[in-house]
Amino acid sequence: MAPTKPAARPDNPRFSSGPCAKPPTWTPDALSDAPLGRSHRAAVGKAKLQDAIERTRAILDIPDDYRIGIVPASDTGAVEIAMWSLLGARKATMLAWESFGAGWVTDVVKQLKIDAEVKTAEYGAIVDFAEVDFNTDVVFTWNGTTSGVRVADGSAIPADRAGLTICDATSAAFAQDLPWDKLDVTTFSWQKVMGGEAAHGMLILSPRAVERLKSYSPPWPLPKIFRLTKGGKLNEGIFRGETINTPSMLCVEDYLFALDWAEEIGGLAALKARADANAQAIWDFCARVDWLANLAEDPATRSNTSVCLKFTDARITDGAAFAKAVAKRLEAEGVALDIGAYRDAPAGLRIWCGATVETADIEAMLPWLDWAFHQEIDALA
Repeated sequence: MAPTKPAARPDNPRFSSGPCAKPPTWTPDALSDAPLGRSHRAAVGKAKLQDAIERTRAILDIPDDYRIGIVPASDTGAVEIAMWSLLGARKATMLAWESFGAGWVTDVVKQLKIDAEVKTAEYGAIVDFAEVDFNTDVVFTWNGTTSGVRVADGSAIPADRAGLTICDATSAAFAQDLPWDKLDVTTFSWQKVMGGEAAHGMLILSPRAVERLKSYSPPWPLPKIFRLTKGGKLNEGIFRGETINTPSMLCVEDYLFALDWAEEIGGLAALKARADANAQAIWDFCARVDWLANLAEDPATRSNTSVCLKFTDARITDGAAFAKAVAKRLEAEGVALDIGAYRDAPAGLRIWCGATVETADIEAMLPWLDWAFHQEIDALA
């Protein structure tokens, strides 16, 4: 029997996987202290940028000898800066199991034309890290935003590796444990787990990555916004808040508010717990119904932020059209916004479960998902 239309609604129906929901206590007043109309090189601007860097270090427990920089063009810009600046010194290994990882493969193989081995896995699975040669430079995503699959841990990455590890961690930072001793370059953007504004990326470099920058110059020209060195030396100013190009101080203020909120609720442990609870609510729902399943095949590699789902009912003959209809119906009701699967991913749904989402809103949305599914199934009859 089809369920009746639910009465309760989520207080916040925003489940987009980026930009993601704002912290629950956010209001526009949070931006009132932004130094608008001021130079980002003025004392107040530099102080806020440096504050963003150091508080990021504190919450994520990033080692003191790792450099943290704010760079242009969101996580994409941070990954591109790393690849264009660091790769080419030795053979590379590119790992991909979702669309963003596949994009990094394209850039390295077709644009930079680097000698690289490419290892891939289908959506829902992950590359076997035990078969990766970490004496090469290895580029990978930690959490597959478009596949809902994450690296379980860093145990397969050897401490005595000769190559660098370049990790796109944009859907993992602030929600999952990142083993800093195993990561030489780590990138993310403010718009994911912290619910910040887009266009700014974070670039985190280990001492090994810094040494590569100092000792190696790539054979291709570097655009200005990619240059981390000057006169053969690391541009240390970038890692003190002296950004390569002009940042938005409005976005910086927004990120500082998100850091305030994270500190107030208990830091990284609390952020991870909130994401875990959100994802678990969906996993429990999938276990109760026979028409929806997690795209991630192995529970050990299921993402707790970008939860990707597939419909399994045999009556569905056009999965893409069906998933689109369900998402459209939920959006029309104002109970779930932007939950369709990513355009390159298998047909289904993608529900963001990062820390800024309230578990109560997930729980209020799921009966609506049940209702919408049955409405669309009945329409097929």
